Amino acid sequence: QLYDFNHSRPSEHQLRADVLQSILGNYQGVIIVPPFYCDMGKNIHFECGGFLNSGVKILDLAPVFIGEYVQIGPNVVISTAGHPFDLAERVLPIASANPIKIGDNVWIGANAVILDGVTIGDRSVIGAGSVVTKDIPPDCVAVGNPCRVIKTITHSEMPTDEELEEMWADLT
Repeated sequence: QLYDFNHSRPSEHQLRADVLQSILGNYQGVIIVPPFYCDMGKNIHFECGGFLNSGVKILDLAPVFIGEYVQIGPNVVISTAGHPFDLAERVLPIASANPIKIGDNVWIGANAVILDGVTIGDRSVIGAGSVVTKDIPPDCVAVGNPCRVIKTITHSEMPTDEELEEMWADLT
């Protein structure tokens, strides 16, 4: 079914929505720009709103929880998969997996990699090209490889739910 989504025309909104609804664990009107790739699909759970740019890959052997209004840049990789360090175990055709949680209103820059077991706190920004190997707290900017917090963010007042719904309705 991802083939149909990734090869659909931009005008085929309903086809795209139907495919995403059928393969994802929870899909709440998130805008996803093809191509989009995932392993299982059913382990990906979106809250409402949000945007995934082209080339996003989610390896969802374990659950991936993506909060409200998350913005994900092009070619981001979110991988719950891992493998043993011990060679005798690693040569076996098995993988381990740990859930990933991305909080509300997070922005993840282009080409970032989010690794298994990580939680990214609400309202944080992950810089382009970063490799997130450990939890990132809320309200901060984190960058680099490995990703580290470089500053905290003070936010202005958020739009009301009605204002947000109106803005998202205009986009769909």
